[in-house]
Amino acid sequence: MKVIILCGGKGTRILDEVRIHPNVKANTNSRPPLWHIMDIFARHGFKDFILPLGYKGDQVKKYFSEYTFLHSDFTIDLATGHVTPHGTCPTDWTVTLCDAGQDTLKGARIKSVAHHIDSPRFMVTYGDGVADIDIKALLDFHMRSGNIGTFTGVRTPPRIGSVQTDATGNILSWQQTPLLNEYISCGFFVFESVFLDYLSDDPCCDLEGGPLERLAAEGQLGMYLHKGFWHCTAHRAPQVFYTGDTSKKFAA
Repeated sequence: MKVIILCGGKGTRILDEVRIHPNVKANTNSRPPLWHIMDIFARHGFKDFILPLGYKGDQVKKYFSEYTFLHSDFTIDLATGHVTPHGTCPTDWTVTLCDAGQDTLKGARIKSVAHHIDSPRFMVTYGDGVADIDIKALLDFHMRSGNIGTFTGVRTPPRIGSVQTDATGNILSWQQTPLLNEYISCGFFVFESVFLDYLSDDPCCDLEGGPLERLAAEGQLGMYLHKGFWHCTAHRAPQVFYTGDTSKKFAA
């Protein structure tokens, strides 16, 4: 099954965050956040990726084209430039990199790589969100639902605390990070291939506004509730998110 990572937007900071902020690189074992997102799927057996590129796509191409030598031992003859690798690369993934346009929105990015999708269904996620999600459980949920699309929903704490008082100003309750009674999408989608018909080649075709709204209106969109760790890597400051399972807290 193909896994599409939406990593072409100007706000995802896939590789330039690593270049500008060395601590990000140090905290991710010298690998960019994009690699860790892909590894979430790979650890569950999904290793066939499609990357619709846009902003700074050349950096993403450069990273993966040099990946084997970055993560393997080799001998180089400086006189001839001949390189002899030693052993095999430990990462057994297949990565398809496609130019989707600098300003193309997410829906059109997915549509632009439709010819690479050769399975009854496929997965999609954002290029700036990591989670300890069980991908196989997500897929099972989607299969049982019979819906065209499934997204992963999380409950996130607000960034500030909440205090309730009575009319005289006495404190009734104090919650530093109360959970909201609303859900947001953290990505990690599963779609039946027919969903591609909901998308267009128009660069202004987005994913959430339009296609997903239509799926929801037709009763064809389900939510898989994730209660574990989720973090958006676009946030530079360290944060702790726990989305329901209070036995686990993760500093990101």
